[in-house]
Amino acid sequence: MHKRKTKPRYWSAEVTKKSNALDLAGGVFTWEDPKKIARSLMRSARGSERRKGTPYQSAMSMLNFYINRAGKNLSKKQKLILEQAKQELRRLFKKT
Repeated sequence: MHKRKTKPRYWSAEVTKKSNALDLAGGVFTWEDPKKIARSLMRSARGSERRKGTPYQSAMSMLNFYINRAGKNLSKKQKLILEQAKQELRRLFKKT
């Protein structure tokens, strides 16, 4: 028997597209404005009734999840933008 080659399935891509906890704006992690990213994540987290933690925890968790899953495929420029978005989230939620 020959094994059939199938396209690998990446569950992490599905999570960022169809998060059960947050309704994310399309392409939010590709935006170039860290403040806009943070505001969008905050709005999604505050508006969600399906999240398990606080809005801050949910927003930061989703951002960290994306950064960790993207790994080497994330450009240095975009990683810097997303790290700045973390700082902005902390500021917006008064966690600094």
